[in-house]
Amino acid sequence: MIEGQVVSEGMSDLALRTSDKHVVLLRKQGDRYRVVTSQTDWPTYHGSPTGNRYSSLTLIDRNNVGRLGPRWIFPIPNVSLVENTPLVVEGLMYVSSANECWALDAGSGRLVWHYQRSRTKGLAGNAALGFNRGVAWAGDRIFMLTDNAHPIALDRFNGELLWETEMADWRQNYNGTAAPLTVGNLVISGTAGGDEGVRGFVAAYDQSTSKEAWRFWTVPKPGEPTSETWTPKALEHASGATWMTGTYDPQLDLLYWPVGNPGPDFYGDEREGDNLYTDSIVALEAKTGKLKWYYQFTPHDVHDWDAQEPPVLADTNWQGRPRKLLLEANRNGFFYVLDRATGQLLLAKPFLKKLNWAEGIGQNGKPILKALPEAPGGGTYVCPGFQGGTNWFSASFNPLTGFYYIQALERCNVFNKTKMEWQAGRSYMGGSARPAPGETFQKSLRAIDIQTGAIAWDVPQVTGATTASAGVLSTASGLVFFGENSGAFMSVDAKDGATLWQFPTNQVWKASPMTYVFDNKQYIAIASGANILAFGLPD
Repeated sequence: MIEGQVVSEGMSDLALRTSDKHVVLLRKQGDRYRVVTSQTDWPTYHGSPTGNRYSSLTLIDRNNVGRLGPRWIFPIPNVSLVENTPLVVEGLMYVSSANECWALDAGSGRLVWHYQRSRTKGLAGNAALGFNRGVAWAGDRIFMLTDNAHPIALDRFNGELLWETEMADWRQNYNGTAAPLTVGNLVISGTAGGDEGVRGFVAAYDQSTSKEAWRFWTVPKPGEPTSETWTPKALEHASGATWMTGTYDPQLDLLYWPVGNPGPDFYGDEREGDNLYTDSIVALEAKTGKLKWYYQFTPHDVHDWDAQEPPVLADTNWQGRPRKLLLEANRNGFFYVLDRATGQLLLAKPFLKKLNWAEGIGQNGKPILKALPEAPGGGTYVCPGFQGGTNWFSASFNPLTGFYYIQALERCNVFNKTKMEWQAGRSYMGGSARPAPGETFQKSLRAIDIQTGAIAWDVPQVTGATTASAGVLSTASGLVFFGENSGAFMSVDAKDGATLWQFPTNQVWKASPMTYVFDNKQYIAIASGANILAFGLPD
């Protein structure tokens, strides 16, 4: 006998909240209900606080992945594209769009509850387009960031608003698109607005009360430490936004947060210096927000190569001994391996064929710059372009193969810079980047050997009018799932990249895949266009 409060009721399902605040799903069979079990959740944006979209699940493997098919579809109304990664906790799936959250039955896609509030009028930045990458979970609460940079807490059983607070004034170009991260009793997030000249920061809030616990500013005020890496005027609107989700090492109790580009993006004449801590990873004490170390990938960036690519944490052998590593394929075209306890650079190698801005990374950790050619008709010819060699979509490290999987983009741009003044409600790019005349781009799924930085294998993708923004998921059963540039959802062999399965969605990808087990069945889910698609094996 299971007793509890009915959270929702469908034609064949019941969702009960028990006295210990767990949700139990019951499915009707004849005149009785049976308990539907969920053995493996996906409880954070990347599935794990380490940021690594690697799953130990093996129910879907090389032998049966060819039988994979769609099991259910949930269309998200009134949106054009979804950048969200779903969470699954105790049989409930949580998906989001701008200022909206849905709780679904993870086995059927049936709606359990829906939270919605009005969109903010007059926003600048990506949140104005409806971007929202997901939610966070802890206990009986779901946390999300609204379009105007307000963290909110919802009751995860019914969607009731529990609290709301303001991170920053959206009228100063701040906006919110990130999935927060929960650590201990804190919920932690940054804001968007890096192309609109905000002053970046990461902030932590008490999960119960919404009280701010700490705030770390990614760029200084005049006179503060690292202000010498800027000119004083540039610090008025220095950017350094924090628009992606950080990662966390519970043993070291350290957060690793990616920091965005300086502002204006393409015009650096009036912000001489390295411009710390833009284009960096900052390692912060989780309880206090105190800086432990930092590593800057691209000093004095004038090509919009922010460091928002997910920092993946891996405990694995490095040169013959166990080591705590941080892996990142950066937007600037280099793959990095850092010691995440100290920030020491261990390896930096290009993962692109087209890379002309640096000869390599020196022993001091800084790039060895090359002279950039002028393009016909004016401007500077740079590889990679402003979209980067990769971008914010997920990466994955498989400890069984030793490979780190990314979506790589071979593309160059012609950059032109323009002096401009900051304005509220306007972008702050300081120039433009256009396709290089006569060139096409190439998107590839690449496997990088983390010990050497060498490309182990490469899967070229269909070249179309747009470049997809789909990330990567790898599994212990030797599979890699990704969204192909043509719109197909695909799986390849983790060892050699051989194609094993594909399903045409005919949509532009703006999200990364995840996996979970519900009622003893493994599912692979991804946002495609305006839909959440859940794939599984036939019964």
